[in-house]
Amino acid sequence: MLLALALIACLLGEVRVESTAQLRAALREAEPGDVVLLAPGKYEGFSAADVQGAAGRPIRIASADAKSPAVFTGGVQFSDVAHFELVDLCIEGAPGNGLNIDDAGSFETPSHHVTLLRVAVRDCGGRANHDGIKLSGVRDFRLEGCTVERWGRGGSAVDMVGCRDGVLSGCLVRDNERDPAATGVQAKGGSRDIRIEGCRFVHAGQRALNLGGSTGLEFFRPSPQGFEARGLTVEGCTFVGSLAPIAFVGVDGASVRFNTFYRPRRWALRILQETRAEGFVPCRNGVFSDNLIVYRSDELVSAANVGDATAPETFQFARNWWSCEDQPAHARPVLPVAELDPAGGRDPLFVNIAALDLRLAPESPARAHGADAWSGK
Repeated sequence: MLLALALIACLLGEVRVESTAQLRAALREAEPGDVVLLAPGKYEGFSAADVQGAAGRPIRIASADAKSPAVFTGGVQFSDVAHFELVDLCIEGAPGNGLNIDDAGSFETPSHHVTLLRVAVRDCGGRANHDGIKLSGVRDFRLEGCTVERWGRGGSAVDMVGCRDGVLSGCLVRDNERDPAATGVQAKGGSRDIRIEGCRFVHAGQRALNLGGSTGLEFFRPSPQGFEARGLTVEGCTFVGSLAPIAFVGVDGASVRFNTFYRPRRWALRILQETRAEGFVPCRNGVFSDNLIVYRSDELVSAANVGDATAPETFQFARNWWSCEDQPAHARPVLPVAELDPAGGRDPLFVNIAALDLRLAPESPARAHGADAWSGK
């Protein structure tokens, strides 16, 4: 019977492994459509390259038991991969980056068609620029239902450099309220056409979302095009805390719509320019609309922090619901440009604010705003 089951698994392209050495061997032999299943237990960190599936036949690495996922206790790196999936895996305690997926430095040939499904990365990195998940030169990718908690203090939960045509959906990013990391999710270095939707950010770094950033010119993929990022969309997300949950930084076009923000600690958003090289456009063409923002007068310094060398006059603000928790009659905050049809001034009536359940009660006057009003949920 065992021999028959093994034969069936072989015919289906399914390989079961119980150690890092077996995993390495399985990936060296993997063909398009193969599934490598990891038994529950601890695995060492490792690296692999040139794992290539095919359209409709990805190579998948997954835990054999999703309820008892395989746990990697060191950093994991995949280079030059295509049609590749990681499912129900956990990375904990890596001294540097948790998970790296990259183009092996071959900027013209990015890794592509990469899916991370229910991957968890926790307690990785130290005080330096260490990321939970680092994506460098990756296109056509999707992170769905992933969790990143507590990463390097100088790094990002998810750092995308020169990435394009990607989606982060239904992910959780959570850090410490005190001694926060630098950023939660960041897209920079020529990143473009990326959606961040239905995610939850809880004290997710000083800047929960860095839409753009600051990148050495030699790291832009495939080469500098005059922007840190372009065509970014953030919808249906919920943010708790952070000094600034949203930062537009050297981005040429980004839309932040139908999101819920609860108690940003200093600013609701920032408009900044950090890359000042010749040929780079000023931070411009941002949209901030249909959001729900609940703040406290003793925490919010201003709604927006605008740095020099930016183009705040190109931004659009519309139909946001502003509510001051400790002073309900507090005037709506001042923005860089006049807002179209601003709303608010009343309690939006969250389901359970003490438990940070920021869904809106049926009788909420703010039901047309924020994450609950997002049409994609």
